Amino acid sequence: MKDIDMAKEFLNNEKLSLAIVKNGKLVFSSTGIGIKPLFTAVEQLKDELEGSSVADKVTGKAAAMLCKYAKIKELHTHLISENALAVLKDSPIILEYDESTPYIINRDKTGMCPVETLSLKTNDIDELMSGIKKFLESIGLL
Repeated sequence: MKDIDMAKEFLNNEKLSLAIVKNGKLVFSSTGIGIKPLFTAVEQLKDELEGSSVADKVTGKAAAMLCKYAKIKELHTHLISENALAVLKDSPIILEYDESTPYIINRDKTGMCPVETLSLKTNDIDELMSGIKKFLESIGLL
């Protein structure tokens, strides 16, 4: 079975929010919400993620930038924003998704997701990582 198929299977069967598979092994998984699972994976395993396959529930611009930075090979997501599609358009990442949307909405469905908003302000990965860290700290997730 291909890594991307394994990642999708883990995501769906184990009710995960993120599954990362490399060389036939699950290297990272999470039931966490928002950007935190992918941010944590990139922070902890950055070099190990190169060539891996990622299955994620929702992919906004920030998540797309993190995937590109980590040099993942394949990404499957249920929902992807147009901003994320633009980031991945010229990348070597093999992408498959179920649905696209103009932008990722926030949890109370009153506007844009705060991390999507944050990501629109920069194309610099270091600036983005710093901004995500500050955001996660401000809401008590770090």
